[in-house]
Amino acid sequence: MELPPDLLYYIAIGVAAQLVDGALGMAYGVTASSLLLGLGVPPAVTSATVHAAECFTTGASAASHHAFGNIDKRLFRRLLLPGVVGAGVGAYLLASLPGEAMRPWIAGYLMLMGAVIIIKAFRAFPSREVTTHMAPLGFFGALVDAMGGGGWGPIVASNLLARGNEFRLTVGTVNAVEFFVTLTASLVFLLTLGLEHWDVILGLALGGVIAAPFGAWLVKRVRPRPMLVCVGLVVIGLSLRTLLKHLGVI
Repeated sequence: MELPPDLLYYIAIGVAAQLVDGALGMAYGVTASSLLLGLGVPPAVTSATVHAAECFTTGASAASHHAFGNIDKRLFRRLLLPGVVGAGVGAYLLASLPGEAMRPWIAGYLMLMGAVIIIKAFRAFPSREVTTHMAPLGFFGALVDAMGGGGWGPIVASNLLARGNEFRLTVGTVNAVEFFVTLTASLVFLLTLGLEHWDVILGLALGGVIAAPFGAWLVKRVRPRPMLVCVGLVVIGLSLRTLLKHLGVI
């Protein structure tokens, strides 16, 4: 059987995105969505594709973080149900909206997420347990993630870190809940849109599963600041390119 010509390219993207996501708790969906939008994939298909791949990558990541002891069970329970509900609502809304009209708005949203990631690089993370406002945070993070093809990590992990939650447990727990968020969104997309671009899904999933254990290992050793800056700049650059293409500038 002949393999799709771009499969290795998508696998490499999956590896890189999952290493960053596993180590920082954010940016897999944002980075992958920015790239797919830049290639001309419609917003709804982009989100459906990324979430389908993330069902595999986040499952492997959650298992890896559990093995390394990076999950806070109480925080996991508080984020789980709101995240599942928000993902279902967001996926249904996106499937009902016109794709081309949404493209510049999604690109603008992703640029904003890139800026948030960079800002986070220069904020201190004093450690304390965060216990309040978990339900609205989980719901809103999953809602925006489903509609934008990414954002669960930048919204939820960034919020928890800014409020002082421990870095390692925040990253591990947010990654674990993300599996259920992406699974919910994918099921809604499957029922409303079906799934396309199986070569992209396969490549992203393979790359993410390969990299997941290394990402969970890196979370105890990585210096988050330079990685956050690099990821934020990549996301902003890809999203700006998509926006300029839509406006006919390039």
